[in-house]
Amino acid sequence: MLNYKKRIMAVSVDRVYQTVLAVANKEQRGYITPQEFNLFANHAQNEIFEQYFYDLNQFRRVPGNSTVTADPRDIIEEKISLFHVADAGGGSTLPNSVYRLEGVRYKETATQVFHTAEEVTKKEFDAYEAAALTRPPVNRPIFYRAGNIIERSPSTTGLYDNTRIDYIRRPVPPSWTYVIVNDKALWNGAGTDFELHASEEKNLVVKILKLAGVAIKDPNLVQAAGQQEGVYIQQEKS
Repeated sequence: MLNYKKRIMAVSVDRVYQTVLAVANKEQRGYITPQEFNLFANHAQNEIFEQYFYDLNQFRRVPGNSTVTADPRDIIEEKISLFHVADAGGGSTLPNSVYRLEGVRYKETATQVFHTAEEVTKKEFDAYEAAALTRPPVNRPIFYRAGNIIERSPSTTGLYDNTRIDYIRRPVPPSWTYVIVNDKALWNGAGTDFELHASEEKNLVVKILKLAGVAIKDPNLVQAAGQQEGVYIQQEKS
């Protein structure tokens, strides 16, 4: 079973939806359907999630802060850790949910010892395989990825009897689900919350509002949401 970290800090999809509606519908700006919200919500969540990795690379270029709670790198790594899947069973095909592969290990059948495999390019893999002297030994396997397929060397059948992978998975799309009562959509509690850290709720709201402003053709809403988004980004990076 995959070792997913418990989502104790997820963001309520219903709370975000109600906030977005309250702002977008103010002064009769327009109505956002649940279907539109779900599309905007998934896009906003993915945008925030992918930004973590760009921000982490940026923060790694500057000295850290001795106070853990104030170090931007630690904060970003904490947010990413919610999506870390450790020691998952695997084979030659990676799960579709893999966003970044962190490591691959193979258990040698003869010794029952796990060996960490090194990822190489297809060109490097072929070069190693070209001559007997450069082929990797059983305790130092290599691999390359072709799409979601792992090609391993040495590839002898029976040489390894177990594969373990560590990876960062993609967030599950949020979903605001509902029932119709008196021609009105009401939350039924069966949807999927955002999987982001609780601190991302305000960012989700402004990103969704910005997308909604485009959909309902309200440039004022787009501008207001964009300005607020800029404020949040500046606060996070200061």
